[in-house]
Amino acid sequence: MKNIIKAAAGVTAGAALAAGAYLAALTPRRDMPGWEALQKFRYAHRGLHDLEQGRPENSLSAFRAAVEGGFGAELDVHLMRDGSLAVVHDSNLARVTGKAAQVEDLTAAELSDYPLKGSGETIPLFEQVLEVFAGKTPLIVELKTADGNAGALTDAVMERLRDYNGLYCLESFDPSVLMCLKNRYPQVIRGQLSENFLRSKPASLNLPQRAVMTALLTTFLTAPDFIAYNWVDRSQPSLRLMKKLYGVHEVSWTVRDPQLLTALEAEGVVPIFEGFVPV
Repeated sequence: MKNIIKAAAGVTAGAALAAGAYLAALTPRRDMPGWEALQKFRYAHRGLHDLEQGRPENSLSAFRAAVEGGFGAELDVHLMRDGSLAVVHDSNLARVTGKAAQVEDLTAAELSDYPLKGSGETIPLFEQVLEVFAGKTPLIVELKTADGNAGALTDAVMERLRDYNGLYCLESFDPSVLMCLKNRYPQVIRGQLSENFLRSKPASLNLPQRAVMTALLTTFLTAPDFIAYNWVDRSQPSLRLMKKLYGVHEVSWTVRDPQLLTALEAEGVVPIFEGFVPV
């Protein structure tokens, strides 16, 4: 009997330690100033794009439309071969331009050879997009890493933002970017992008990495101010615990239904929307 009780006590103690470690791993940064201003806006996913109206995603026309509508915007930034920053979602340009090329392998001058489908526009540079939003509506800037360039990409983005007159925050799926922000640019509001990777199964992540990223277990290292989670997966236990225990800010992507947008906002969630114009 004593041996059974002792074994049970050991299991209980081990479970308590594991639970404590899990909760500690989910600790974000809290009370960073500036979130209240960002939370006042809705954010158009890759700009207020509408290809039928000649406004491709992540185009200057889509970003201008967002500003004219009073919306902020979410956008994607890649570091190019010459140190320039291209605003485009995919590394491979085939989907948006019809011509296969890796944007990281190109220079700013070469972007003119890859016009966006459905318009006469070219892929914009980050500086051009900043000019559209300066002093107007805010930006959620996603940093898209490639080949271990998290540090160089983060530094390049922050160099452009050094004298920028506007509201913004930065986010990435790559925890290395958040580590760079934490160590080098702690004054910047930073967010961890995630979803249920066990469901989506991206080839870029192995099974243990998918589990860690789904459960947000890098949080204790990166200390994000917000979590930008795929809205279809927002019942994920780690996200719910972070909201309940630590009050972490939540951003939901990508919202394609007006009623869902309203429901999320009622919970204090910042929506990134697409496919409709909120009223």
